Amino acid sequence: MAAEIERKFLVTGELWKAPGAGTRYRQGYLSSVKERTVRVRRVGNKGYLTVKGITAGAVRSEFEYEIPVADADALLNGLCEKPLIEKDRYRVRVGGHTWEIDEFRGENQGLVVAEVELQREDEPFEKPGWIAAEVTDDPRYFNANLGKHPYATW
Repeated sequence: MAAEIERKFLVTGELWKAPGAGTRYRQGYLSSVKERTVRVRRVGNKGYLTVKGITAGAVRSEFEYEIPVADADALLNGLCEKPLIEKDRYRVRVGGHTWEIDEFRGENQGLVVAEVELQREDEPFEKPGWIAAEVTDDPRYFNANLGKHPYATW
């Protein structure tokens, strides 16, 4: 079983922006119940199907598979719950970790969240100055919930 350990934070200001464009993500959910999510994602010219288990602290099981991009598009356009999640992802190296910063678009415009993946829950990491409040345990910031309750409606 694969495990994902990540911490999630709100981002302030613009100092996090790396030179160059981010990568456009378009994703939706076939299942968004808290016990399991089944996500379809298009990243550039690749498609992915991801199954995630329930979150316990900063840890949850995760299984991800590459699928044909045409299949990803068909699932996103026809079967996924709406609205879809649209965002640009930037990667910024800080200390020994790579931070993934998601700048949301569409109905979640204005929300910027950073995640750092860890090898262990208690692993130390450097927090850059643009990091604000931690939202790891706040379900409002789970992507699956942003589809059901977009940031624009808060």
